[in-house]
Amino acid sequence: MENTNLAKKEFVSVWVRDPQVHKEDFWHAYITYEICLHTNSMCFRKKTSCVRRRYSEFVWLRQKLQNNALLIELPKLPPGNPFFNLSNDFQITQRMQGLQQFLEAVLQTPLLLSDSHLHLFLAVTAAIAKIDACSQGQTHYTVAQAIQRCVGYTRFPVEDEHQEDSKTCCDSDCESTRSSGFGGNSLGRATPVEEDSSYNESFSHEFQVTTPEAELCSILSSSPSNQ
Repeated sequence: MENTNLAKKEFVSVWVRDPQVHKEDFWHAYITYEICLHTNSMCFRKKTSCVRRRYSEFVWLRQKLQNNALLIELPKLPPGNPFFNLSNDFQITQRMQGLQQFLEAVLQTPLLLSDSHLHLFLAVTAAIAKIDACSQGQTHYTVAQAIQRCVGYTRFPVEDEHQEDSKTCCDSDCESTRSSGFGGNSLGRATPVEEDSSYNESFSHEFQVTTPEAELCSILSSSPSNQ
């Protein structure tokens, strides 16, 4: 009975929300989405995390998960659209909801919870190339060290509120002012933000750092926006 009660209390919740438009130059732009994780599962070293990812990074994650779990049929991502309109609220909302459904399905698949790519994707604010290098043991620090030392931020309900309202939050994409980047309307227009021009420089020098501590600080402070 005790084991049953513990199993019932364990939860893994994820939110995908707050789309922001990033302009690379006059002709090129893309959207990132905020991913917030809240869990008490023993599978996760960090119980709360928030990162920003773009659609192409979700595609990368699915491919990595599939490579490491060939016998599992992975959930599908919302389809890519060459005519995706960054000003079309309906298209943005559809994709955002599809990305959340993808992550929810992945997090309900026990075999996938042991994949280091997934944990780094959800917990570390680093570019995909850096995550891949860490997962393959090409850095001076371990996956656990990268996750543990990453300083993130949280913008979602505390545990008590989650236990009462988790189903509502997941179904409505957290439309409350406190828990959503949209304020009162979580399905509104994507927010434009300026591109961080310093990223390319920091990325080009990332593997030239000689000490483990310095490299770890460099990797965890970089933005994933230009991957």
